[in-house]
Amino acid sequence: MSDYQRKYQFTLKNESATCILASQLAGLTEPRDIIGLVGDLGVGKTAFARAFITARGGDSEVPSPTFTLVQVYECSSINVYHFDLYRIEEPEEIFELGIEDAFAEGISLIEWPDRMDTYIPSERLDIIFSSGLDENAREVILVGYGDSWINRLAKVFV
Repeated sequence: MSDYQRKYQFTLKNESATCILASQLAGLTEPRDIIGLVGDLGVGKTAFARAFITARGGDSEVPSPTFTLVQVYECSSINVYHFDLYRIEEPEEIFELGIEDAFAEGISLIEWPDRMDTYIPSERLDIIFSSGLDENAREVILVGYGDSWINRLAKVFV
């Protein structure tokens, strides 16, 4: 493991646990933060995003942006950008979505961040979701890249 990343792994028993995690992480975020939401279809990425946006003071109606590719939510003190890159074909398409503005001023939640290829910022938090042993459970790995995320995660996850 590189000095510039830190991993935390645990099981979320149900969607309520996912919402609690989202709320905890929402409280740690700052302007210009980037969170990659990684995992197969149906493993909780959008449920996490919905709870995160609600915790930041945004709208509780958070549909998956699969068809619009990006949704912007005006939260109490900052915009949260929710990207779903599943349908992009070339990494350069992200610039047509206003991703540079999101990175400069808001908080970015990015489903399918691997579609960004080399454009994904090195300082970020990745949340990797996978199915758990129970139908409603999810295995989660948090990977903080860069000193800022490593330090913030260490305050919450010991």
